[in-house]
Amino acid sequence: MIKILAFVASTALVLLSTIAPAAAEGDAALGQKAFQRCSACHSTTDQKKVGPGLGGVVGRAAGSVEGVRYSAAMKASGLVWDEATLDRFLAAPRDVVPKTTMAVSVPKPEDRQNIIAYLKSISQ
Repeated sequence: MIKILAFVASTALVLLSTIAPAAAEGDAALGQKAFQRCSACHSTTDQKKVGPGLGGVVGRAAGSVEGVRYSAAMKASGLVWDEATLDRFLAAPRDVVPKTTMAVSVPKPEDRQNIIAYLKSISQ
């Protein structure tokens, strides 16, 4: 009986490990729709609005777009925008970069993953 339970548990773990990465990747099409809430301040090109344009953001150093008025905290953050950093920042901007001027958060993990998938698709 113990061997059967151990087999079932290990099989479940293997199955979950193959499913979890796909779920974490997000859906770029849904992310484009979710990004609409961001578009008041951010473009998806290099056009600057209140915030920097986010075309090419994945892999870019935070606070590095010329001509954008960043907070001193953002310029000094030393962050590079990868998936994990974007996820943390979108969830709670002021927890990641205290005194950032970005006040809007994206509380739902699935929305963040979809937005990140969209940003990755326009960063290539």
